[in-house]
Amino acid sequence: MAGLGTFASIETIAKENSRMFEKANANSLKILATNWGYEGSVDAFCAAAKKEGYDGAEFWWPQGKKEQEELFTALKKHGLEVGFLCGAGLKDYSAHLDFFKKSIDAATKSEIKPLYINCHSGRDHFSYDQNKAFIDHTSEASEKSGIPIYHETHRARMLFAAHIARNFIEKNPKLKLTLDISHWCNVAETLLEDQEETVKLALSRVGHIHARIGHPEGPQVNDPRAPEWESALKAHLAWWDVVVERKIKSGEQITFLTEFGPPHYMPTLPFTNQPLADQWGINVFMMHLLRKRYSK
Repeated sequence: MAGLGTFASIETIAKENSRMFEKANANSLKILATNWGYEGSVDAFCAAAKKEGYDGAEFWWPQGKKEQEELFTALKKHGLEVGFLCGAGLKDYSAHLDFFKKSIDAATKSEIKPLYINCHSGRDHFSYDQNKAFIDHTSEASEKSGIPIYHETHRARMLFAAHIARNFIEKNPKLKLTLDISHWCNVAETLLEDQEETVKLALSRVGHIHARIGHPEGPQVNDPRAPEWESALKAHLAWWDVVVERKIKSGEQITFLTEFGPPHYMPTLPFTNQPLADQWGINVFMMHLLRKRYSK
């Protein structure tokens, strides 16, 4: 990115190498904040997200009634929309699937209807048929509730790598994705230049995007504004452009989560655990970048 200096500006990045397509109306583009790494209360987080200009936030589905009431109160108070995240971490397959199903079923009956439900689905070491059960349950739950339910391209989960995800995509026409393609870059140790057809297929199934920039050796660059990450940033923007263009043409809502994470996703200084960059500031930068690139 010529002439960018220390950091690339939002205006420069938003315009550079942008595909030529009509931009989205403001109300059809929803950008959500992550509370991952936020140390304050739910109410304080929602207040901060609203102040920055986010449309909503993505939260793990709260399991307890008290936690649900706390979240719903904060969302209503600050006028934020929500996306729910459901998943499980249990080692035993049957217990894992049971917990997952209960979370999905509860989230679809939430007091506040979410924009979508995003799933950390299955595990990389479950069999194809075992992981398919997660897709089957969410397809049925989505049809019954009218809530879009997506499965995230995430390491350690069902769709942990591009070549593995392709098999699920081809065999399950109802499967819709949350694209966090940073994970695939990390797993493949490339920017996926040698898997273009698989990526193209995946992009056609994307419903929601996690806007984090990965690279061949990790799921998160230290700061996407730094010029040394130009190729990684351009690659991710080009992938997102394809999804946004399709959604604008079809009149679908566009949702992004800015999801740069805290340590140890964020690289740290040795012996100190001090992050190399400001997680909150980067996510806010990404939110403004997405608005300038994709909305009128």
